[in-house]
Amino acid sequence: MLYICAGSVLAITLTMVVAMTQSSWLSIKEFGLGFLVGQVWDPVKGEFGALPFIWGTIASSVLALIIAVPLSVAVAIFLVEQAPRSLARPLGFLVELLAAIPSVVYGLWAIFVLAPLLRIYVQPFLQSLFGWLPLFQGTATGIGLLTGGVVLAIMITPIITAVTRDVLEAVPVTQREASLALGATRWETTKIVLSNASSGIAGAVILGLGRAIGETMAVTMVIGNRPQISASLFDPAYSIASVIANEFTEATGDLYISALTEMGLILFIVTFVVTGLAKLLIMSVANRNLPQN
Repeated sequence: MLYICAGSVLAITLTMVVAMTQSSWLSIKEFGLGFLVGQVWDPVKGEFGALPFIWGTIASSVLALIIAVPLSVAVAIFLVEQAPRSLARPLGFLVELLAAIPSVVYGLWAIFVLAPLLRIYVQPFLQSLFGWLPLFQGTATGIGLLTGGVVLAIMITPIITAVTRDVLEAVPVTQREASLALGATRWETTKIVLSNASSGIAGAVILGLGRAIGETMAVTMVIGNRPQISASLFDPAYSIASVIANEFTEATGDLYISALTEMGLILFIVTFVVTGLAKLLIMSVANRNLPQN
């Protein structure tokens, strides 16, 4: 029975890959590998290229990690190592509560609160300091890649924080006591704990990345939904999940539907590859932390 349950997971995964491959075969046969590097998305003319959507997905996810990882790890360290128990418990509950908020609620909040805040205060400030860089050039509208990355960062911060907190709490108390007994400071002891928990923290980051890559509604509402590749964080972009959600119900024609299905297959493959690389990273970190004979 256990073998059947374990095998069913593999069977479901393979079934999904086969089904999406069959549904997208018309697009694969029509465009080949050029679909991955094409930059034109024109359903009227029957021209489909996935590169702007791949760029939007990767750029927004990486931006979210850059913002969320330091904040998440810092919050987890505070909850486990620094905060008194009377404060750590309610703060930990609030962190878990943030992870349970539906993505559409984050999207609405981003439209009415985050986007105006970025347009009025943050983007002009960034332009005044770093306007000479291509990343911060363009019109500050509040809707674009930066807003999508920030809302993704807010969404994945509770996930990374919660998992990192559990990993830090799993480190034996004896390690902290031994470090303090040898004369180490609280911060030096915390660095030792972080070293021992590094593989688990890497896993938490990957869980957050997986959530960011596949997020749909919140990103769709604020990223701008324009299939283009731009160096500016202020310009609109488009993610793979967003284009599928926006256009699948309106798709007419077999080639159009097949192209959107191939986008889903690409997203599946990207997620699979990222998860595999993350597993290898976690294994390498864990092996590096093992005692050497």
